[in-house]
Amino acid sequence: MAMKDLRMPNEAGVASEQTIRGLKRGGAIAAAIAALVAVGGITLRLHDISDAQDWSHARATPTVQLVEIKLPAASDSLTLPGTLQAWNAARIYARINGYMKNWFHDIGDQVAVGTALGQIETPDLDQQIGQAKADLVRAEADATLSRTTAQRWNALLSSNSVSKQETDEKNGDLASKNAAVQAAKANLGRLDAMKEFATLRAPFAGTVTLRSAEIGDFVGPNTGSSLQPLFGVADTHKIRIYVSVPQAYSAVMKPGLAATLTVPDYPGRTFSARVTGDSNAISAQTGTFQVELMADNTDGALKSGGYARVTFDVSGRLGTLMIPSSTLVFRSQGTFVATVNTDSRVHLVPIRVGRDFGSSIEVISALKNIHRVIDNPPDSIAEGEQVRVAGRG
Repeated sequence: MAMKDLRMPNEAGVASEQTIRGLKRGGAIAAAIAALVAVGGITLRLHDISDAQDWSHARATPTVQLVEIKLPAASDSLTLPGTLQAWNAARIYARINGYMKNWFHDIGDQVAVGTALGQIETPDLDQQIGQAKADLVRAEADATLSRTTAQRWNALLSSNSVSKQETDEKNGDLASKNAAVQAAKANLGRLDAMKEFATLRAPFAGTVTLRSAEIGDFVGPNTGSSLQPLFGVADTHKIRIYVSVPQAYSAVMKPGLAATLTVPDYPGRTFSARVTGDSNAISAQTGTFQVELMADNTDGALKSGGYARVTFDVSGRLGTLMIPSSTLVFRSQGTFVATVNTDSRVHLVPIRVGRDFGSSIEVISALKNIHRVIDNPPDSIAEGEQVRVAGRG
């Protein structure tokens, strides 16, 4: 016989309550586990988002390279290119038309002042001179006759044999004839002066540097072709040197300032020179002004038209700064360099540029306490921009 359930009713309720409590405890644990899983997922997603933001920020922040700028020591010299010019130089043209009859000196010849260099044959001018001489003879003859006539009429006037009007007419004719004589003399003198130009002469002592004239050439201002010099003469016992100097050195470029120069054709040799003057005007295109120097050239070593490196003695002037050309930033307000502050932000510093050496630039305005300059800055770089320095975390 099956056994009957002997549990009391209150015991069944207790068991049911325990079951309910177990279920609640299991549900709470499951909920806690689900919450932990959700929090973990959210935390992981937030970390991924933060990493993505950091990556995007790093990509958006430009990375720059820095160059170290070191201040130079004080400089006592300034070296610049210069051009050599003769102390005096002349190009001699044909003043009159004619044919080249002879030339007497060629390039390289030393000539004294007034030396004949060439002779021009002037048949047309010779005919004009002959006619002018004949005109002068005729004018003088007319004047002689008029003078005699006037003297006679003046004598007759004293006895009232002729009228005063007729006498005045004879005296007026004499004055006219005398003026014609003066005009004929002036015309003959002009042609004689033109004839003097048939002989081409050296205007000063020097060296013949050019001879383009050939015997038989038709020369002169009306030859129908571009006018060319027939001879060139240069006085090179002294040489002028012209140098374009940056404006920053204008205060020290005074007459008498010593300089030395070298030329490619005499390596290792130096020549002494001194400043004689300057243009006293700054070129708006180059920011430089022209300085003239003088050097003795008794041995003829320096050649007119040549190139020289000129070194000025500017002792006591503060040294200038040299920076790479790749660090320059150009704006409408001027030229700048971009530096990086301690908080990795850009600061644009205005500068004044001196000489251009190609890969480097001379800065003639002091960059005080600036040692870190951005190399190859982007064109869009701006004041206060956040940057990341290459090599740093």
